Amino acid sequence: MSPKPVAAAFAAAGILFFVYPAIRPSGDDATAMASSAWLAGHSAAMVGFVLLGLAVLGLHQVLGDRLSLRAAAVTWAGAGLTLPYYGAETFGLTVIARRSLRDQAPAPMELAAEFRFGAVPVTMFAAGLLLLAAGTVMAAVSVWRSGTLPRWSGTVTALGFVLFIPQFFGPYPLRIAHGALVMAGGLWLAAAILNGRRGKPATGRTTG
Repeated sequence: MSPKPVAAAFAAAGILFFVYPAIRPSGDDATAMASSAWLAGHSAAMVGFVLLGLAVLGLHQVLGDRLSLRAAAVTWAGAGLTLPYYGAETFGLTVIARRSLRDQAPAPMELAAEFRFGAVPVTMFAAGLLLLAAGTVMAAVSVWRSGTLPRWSGTVTALGFVLFIPQFFGPYPLRIAHGALVMAGGLWLAAAILNGRRGKPATGRTTG
């Protein structure tokens, strides 16, 4: 994969992770979950997770070291565990919320709570986000060691995913600020890849 698609994937993923909280309703009630903004915001996040996996895989092809390959594998595993929860939040909760509003009955929303806080889905969700944090930290270390990209250019993206779980417990403006942080990290790394690899062949290094 050439640097341009890799940079585009990082940039697009970062932008989508900002779009997610920016357009998602701040509440978690039936009205919010039934809205088109809920669907659009969560869909943006899901596409962002997919693009992040592709971007980290592309980063390995740019850097060519073993650590970036491990980072790609861990990031893909994290995205795989995270996406089922987001899929249910995006589509399942919307159906439940719309039925609740249509029937003017709050009882169906109890199903939403059962899913969102169930032991299995929450455990998968948390494990996926922890793996995404680990994968992006590994990618940042690989960038730091590369000698071809600015050392700090992967750190903001890594910080964004390290903070992905904690930001859920803050006020909603903090969640939007977190989205801006992830976007800044994606754009910075995209620019670093374009500028750092311009006119340079892939290193093909296999050292750990």
